Amino acid sequence: MVPKIRRGSRTHGLLVYLYSPGKRDEHIDPHLVGSWDGFAPDPGRGTSPDFDAKVTLARLVAALDLRVKQAGTTAPAEHVWHCSVRTDPGDRNLTDAEWNTVARRLVHAVNLAPEGDPDGCRWVAVRHADDHIHILATMVRGDLRRPRMNYDFKKAQAECRRIEKEMGLRRLKPGDGTGAKTPTSAERFKAERTGRGEPPRETLREAVRQALAGAATEEEFFARLREAGLRVKVRNAPSGDAIGYNVALPGDRNRKGEPIWFPGSKLAPDLSLPKIRRRLADDIAKQTTASADTSGRPDWSRPARERRTATGIAERAAPLLDSDDDEAPAQLVGIGELLDAVAQTSPAATRTELGAAARAFERATRSHVRAEHADTRAIRSAARGIIHAGTALGRGEDGGTTAMLLSTLILVTLAAARWHSARGHAQQAHASRQTAEHLRTAYHQAATTPMRALRDQGRALPEAERRTHEATIRAALPEQQRDAGSTSAKNDALAATLAQAEQAGHDPKTLLQQAIDMRELDTAEDVNDVLVWRLRRLAQLPAHPDEAPRRPHAGTSQPKTSTNRSAPTIAARPITFDPRNRPPRR
Repeated sequence: MVPKIRRGSRTHGLLVYLYSPGKRDEHIDPHLVGSWDGFAPDPGRGTSPDFDAKVTLARLVAALDLRVKQAGTTAPAEHVWHCSVRTDPGDRNLTDAEWNTVARRLVHAVNLAPEGDPDGCRWVAVRHADDHIHILATMVRGDLRRPRMNYDFKKAQAECRRIEKEMGLRRLKPGDGTGAKTPTSAERFKAERTGRGEPPRETLREAVRQALAGAATEEEFFARLREAGLRVKVRNAPSGDAIGYNVALPGDRNRKGEPIWFPGSKLAPDLSLPKIRRRLADDIAKQTTASADTSGRPDWSRPARERRTATGIAERAAPLLDSDDDEAPAQLVGIGELLDAVAQTSPAATRTELGAAARAFERATRSHVRAEHADTRAIRSAARGIIHAGTALGRGEDGGTTAMLLSTLILVTLAAARWHSARGHAQQAHASRQTAEHLRTAYHQAATTPMRALRDQGRALPEAERRTHEATIRAALPEQQRDAGSTSAKNDALAATLAQAEQAGHDPKTLLQQAIDMRELDTAEDVNDVLVWRLRRLAQLPAHPDEAPRRPHAGTSQPKTSTNRSAPTIAARPITFDPRNRPPRR
C-alpha cells in the first residue's frame, strides 16, 4: 500500500478532478467512502430526483473550506492536504468500508483528525477506482489553529505498513528516505505518449550513474556524459567554480520547446555534484599513469585481464560486508560501480540480466550509514579498467573471466543483503537479493560453454587420476556441502581444474583448502562452480580451459593485485544510451 502526499491551495479544483471521468476515462463511479463526520454531501451519488452534481460539489467545497475562510489570513497558503493511497496490483479489492477505515487511520496517524478530537480538520475520501482512494483535507482545525503535521509522510508510511499486516495485503519494505525520486504521473504519461520505454528521469539516472562508474576526475565524468549524447549544463558560482550540473535528454522538451533539465540531486541523492566530488576526492586520479600499448593494435586479451583483476578485488571487498568495518558502505558504492562497468561492457548474451542487476543494486548502495575513512581506489580502478578495456566478446577467455567475476559478485551481493538486513535496511536488503538473482541468471549464461569444456576434460582424465582428485575433494569439502550436490558427475569440472593446477606445479590439496578458506560457501548455489573459479584464479589458470595457460606464481598463495593499480591511459569507450534498446525493468 503506497501513500503519496501533496499539498495545494485549490479545494474546488482537486474535487473537480477527483469527480471527473479522468483524462482517459479511468475514473469509474467516483464517490465518497468516508468523511470527517460521515454526513458530507457526495457529488458522485445522488438519490433525490432534483440531485445536481455541480451544486452538491459546491456544497462540499464550502463545507471543507469553512474553517479556512474563518481563519482568514492565519490560514496556510497551501491549505489542501492531498494523499492518494494505492494497493498493490496483486492485492484483493478492498470494500468501501475498508477504505473508510484506511482513510480514518491515516488522517489520525498524521494528526489531521485524531480519533475523539472534535476540533480535527475536515476531510473526505473519494474512490474512483478499485485499487485506490484520494484523501482531501483542509489544514485548519475547528479551533482555527493549524494541525501539527511534522513528518506526515513517514507517519503515513508507517501506518500503511500496519494496515497491510492487519488486512492481509502485500507488505512493502519500509523505506529510510534514501531512495531515488520516482517519476511523477505526468512524466509517466508523457513517456507513454512519446513512445519512450520509461520516463526521462529514469533514463538519465542510469546514464549519469554509468558515466560516473570508474571516472577518475570531474572533467572525465562530464566528458563521458556528453559522449553519451546527453545535454549537460554546469552551474557555476560567481567565482567561476562549478557548484552543480543539470542534464537533459535530446528531444525531451516542454511546451515552450525548451529542454527539460534535471539536476543531479533530483535524479538520486548520491548524484549531486558535492557527493560525486566526495567519491572522486581520494581516488584513482592520484595514481601514476600506466604504460600504454602504442602499437595501435587492439588488445583482445585486455577485457579478460581486467575481469580477472576485478574478481580478486571484489573477493577482498566481501569480508568487509561481514564485519562492522567502517569501510563497508563505501564498498557497496564501489560494487555498484563495478556492476555498472560490467553491464556496459558485457556481451549481448548477458547484457539484459547484468543491466537489471546494476539497476537493482543501485538501491543497495544508499543508506544513512556513512563511511568516514574509506579507500575505494582499488574497486573503482577495477571498474575503470573494465570500461577502458571495452566490450567483451563473451567467447573464450573473456567469457570465462566474466563467469569467474559473476560467481564472486553473487556472493558479494548476498553479503550486502546480510549487511543491510542486520541494520534494518529492508529495501536495500531486498534490492541486494534481487541483484543476486539477476547475477545468477547471467552467470549461467556466461558459464555454460567454459563449464561444459571443463566437465569434458574431467571425464577424459585417466581413471586413477580422477579417483585421486575426487578423494581430495571429498576430504576437503564439509559433509553438508558434499550432500548438497557434490556427486561424481558434478566433480568433473573441479577434478579437471585440480589436475591442471597440479600440472602447473601446485599442490592440489593445499590449493583446494586455500580456495575453501577464502570465503564462506553456505550461500553458494553450486559449491563446485565457486571453487572451480577460485582455483583457476589462485593457480593463474585460464578461465576458459581451451586457452593457453597463464604462467603461475610460485607456490599456492593468492596472486597479489595492487590496490594502486595504474589507471589506463587509452580513451574510454563512449557510452551510448538509447532507451529503445535498453533491457526491460524487472
